[in-house]
Amino acid sequence: MEKSVKNSLRAAQPGGAYSQGIAWGGLFITAGMGPTDPITGEVVGATIDVQTRRVLQSLQALLEDNGLSFNDVLKVTVHLQDLDRDFAGFDAVYREFFSPPYPVRTTVGSRLANILVEIDLMCADDRLADGNV
Repeated sequence: MEKSVKNSLRAAQPGGAYSQGIAWGGLFITAGMGPTDPITGEVVGATIDVQTRRVLQSLQALLEDNGLSFNDVLKVTVHLQDLDRDFAGFDAVYREFFSPPYPVRTTVGSRLANILVEIDLMCADDRLADGNV
């Protein structure tokens, strides 16, 4: 089974040697995305709510451009530069994009380079295993 690179021009572009997403064996896994504008590559916003919304918009675009949605997400990993300060603001925006049953989630404090949040996703869809997405 071959892995398939999945991209979107509407999502934050990679800043290094990695793919935006990979589909393999019924799974779709994204890279960690930060709050960058997909056209300019500049960081968007200075607050956790604005940055979280930009990250989730990029992830949503990547999913949609590959026939998926947030309903297909099984696992979310979130890195916050300041977990104590920013968790509530992050979680409020997150709830705008996800609805019950929520995917499982790990949220950790991390040392991030000039951004407040980075998020990656893991999805599953039977169509991926069949090569139809």
